[in-house]
Amino acid sequence: MKIGILGAGAIGSTLARTLAAAGHQVKIANSRGPETISARALENGAIAATAADAVNNVDVVIMSMPQRAFEKVRSLVTALPEHTVVIDTSNYFPQRDGVNPAIEAGEVESVWIQTFFERPIVKAWNAIGTVPFAENALPEGHPDRVAIPVAGDRAHDRDIAIALISDTGFDGYDAGPLEDSWRQQPGAPVYCTNLRYSEIATALAAAERERLPKRRDLSVAVFAERFGPGVNPDAATIVRISRALQM
Repeated sequence: MKIGILGAGAIGSTLARTLAAAGHQVKIANSRGPETISARALENGAIAATAADAVNNVDVVIMSMPQRAFEKVRSLVTALPEHTVVIDTSNYFPQRDGVNPAIEAGEVESVWIQTFFERPIVKAWNAIGTVPFAENALPEGHPDRVAIPVAGDRAHDRDIAIALISDTGFDGYDAGPLEDSWRQQPGAPVYCTNLRYSEIATALAAAERERLPKRRDLSVAVFAERFGPGVNPDAATIVRISRALQM
């Protein structure tokens, strides 16, 4: 498939490497220009591009950026053809993104994003930590393969996201419509806990919506106190702490 990635941070760079390695035609852009994209992101054949070029003539657009950067690409994403699959990997962290009044008032984060861009979106790859995503990929059929939930209102879009997740070394799990995507957001039992496919349904069902913001903020505080703000420990430590706080 032809894939454009907006955002060349940890998740975006891993997506570029793994999807290109799987045979997809990948273009990746960031806010600073193609020349600033790391060689690591491009090592399997992904092409560095401007944001406008990255979303031009592609089947799938993956947004891998914090919410505070959405305004910069809003016009590009809103203007995409109806059939283009748009996947969002982000999570709302008020400590980083600033307070979003609509989300704080109870609107489902991904529903707000869909309204913001005025087009259907899919939520995927948001429930896996950056380090586990880069390090824990396994071949299809492996008994320890980690599963990642996918939410969206169009079944076709969810199917595409699930197939691409498999190409990155994980099992995609159909988590249903976007209004239920709060079950895979930070603080939920499925978030950064590296569950197998057979465990995802139970974890999604166990999510308690009113407790998610408290658990999200507690997790941010714990990781910052233990490792320093913005510092990620090894994959096993991320999973162990996330399970202790959220399951």
